[in-house]
Amino acid sequence: MKKMENEPRYVISIAAQMLGIQTHTLRYYERIGVVQPSRSRGNIRLYSEQDLEQLRHVKNLIEELGVNLAGAEVILRMARQIAELQLRVQELEAELYGKKGGRQ
Repeated sequence: MKKMENEPRYVISIAAQMLGIQTHTLRYYERIGVVQPSRSRGNIRLYSEQDLEQLRHVKNLIEELGVNLAGAEVILRMARQIAELQLRVQELEAELYGKKGGRQ
């Protein structure tokens, strides 16, 4: 299922319509690094489900919680770092308990 979430499938006009924002906003978000859509051979932006979910999160932070765009970027970066750290902790726990289990 993860593969489908990362598969680029929506052109910018459809993505903007799905999100309820303007296409120029999506271009701006790309320019400042909030989202990095894939590009087709013809250099057309293509957004994945994962891209749309990230953009929904940004939109919610801005519209519902009153966070400015810079704050939303920081929140997204911190969330990614936390997810990476959680994955690393799981890997280390698996390694630790796997070795402990093998010794007993």
